[in-house]
Amino acid sequence: MPRETVPHAQAFAPEDHRLRPRGSSQGGLRQYNERVVLQAIRLHGALPAAEIARLTQLTAQTVSQITKRLLDDGLLVKGEPVRGKVGQPSVPLALAPEGAYAIGIKVGRRSLDVLLVDFTGAACQRASVAYDYPEPEAVTAAIDAHLREMRQGLGAGRRERLQGIGLAAPLSLGGWQTLLGVESERARAWDRVDLPERVAAMSGLPVTFVKDTAAACVAELVAGRGRNVRSFLYVFVDTFIGGGLVLDSHLRGGLSGNAGAVGSLAMGRARPGGPPPPQLLSVASLFTLETMYRAAGLDPVATVDACAMQPPWLACTQAWLDEAAPAIALALHDAACLLDLEGVIIDGQFSRELLAALLAAVESACRDLSWEGVRRPAVLPGTIGPDARALGGALLPLHANFAPDRDLFLKLEAPAAKL
Repeated sequence: MPRETVPHAQAFAPEDHRLRPRGSSQGGLRQYNERVVLQAIRLHGALPAAEIARLTQLTAQTVSQITKRLLDDGLLVKGEPVRGKVGQPSVPLALAPEGAYAIGIKVGRRSLDVLLVDFTGAACQRASVAYDYPEPEAVTAAIDAHLREMRQGLGAGRRERLQGIGLAAPLSLGGWQTLLGVESERARAWDRVDLPERVAAMSGLPVTFVKDTAAACVAELVAGRGRNVRSFLYVFVDTFIGGGLVLDSHLRGGLSGNAGAVGSLAMGRARPGGPPPPQLLSVASLFTLETMYRAAGLDPVATVDACAMQPPWLACTQAWLDEAAPAIALALHDAACLLDLEGVIIDGQFSRELLAALLAAVESACRDLSWEGVRRPAVLPGTIGPDARALGGALLPLHANFAPDRDLFLKLEAPAAKL
């Protein structure tokens, strides 16, 4: 699949005053100040006008004018008045869920997810399609059908508030064909498909493409632990394990948008004349666990539900954890040596019970490594879960259209060179 624009992302940490959105009371900045107010409310929740003025350093008069326009535009709603000890009751202002919408699409190697979110980032509608392998024509047909259904469900009035589509997919959907057991011709079919272009044509909406694990990282950065953890490696375990990299609250895409691609890390050193060492994804991916289940005569779908931690699947799951956890711990160790990370956030396309077991096993494996000369980062569970990639995709157009400055929240770079 051709490579398209790969966005960077940034997020504010509410506890850090240096990252609070600040406006200007000078003329000519109406739209900017409106976005600053919206951003303050998004970060801190419903706020009265006086608190908005304090956080944004706008005058009370400017805030009053801005919030009136935003209320008239349907982007804000008034809450119930809050009475204090003295003076008039304050009226908190919140984001209006129906103020805007966006759609996130995740195309994975085992499933397609389409997610409609409202202005607050909450999911309104979702649809999923499972498959053994993503055939381009079948995937695009399913996307078209679900987009039509979601737009129809919005109705004419709300449909006009759709801001765009964020499309999340692996950079190489046809890659690792030998490991997956896919015929070369089927895999090469994706080389002839410009998926973002197709989705834009069928929807009539602007489409932003991002690597799937980077999209999941965006969701964690914007709506999860990224509000408090400023520099972290993000690891997402799916059919193949992958990740994203956040440094100083910026999602770092790298030269080709593939920074944080932990799945390609080598697990050892090459022997002279021997084959290359295996990659992390061949050890610590759910594909490997699926294969173990099949070999034991068990349903491989259990990788994504609570059955993975129950008999008879538990024995295979434990064997997978015994191999995957030390490999992930080694990858985290190497990343920490290079990047001096504050934390490592792990999430995946599996149950929270399996996530907890994996975190415990990784923590144990980390204790077996030498951390002399390097700070050991905290290992933390992700907060978003299986929706992370589709949600991250949906957040891209939503925040790009309402953030005060893309350089402060979601930064879209110039298109990457096509390779």
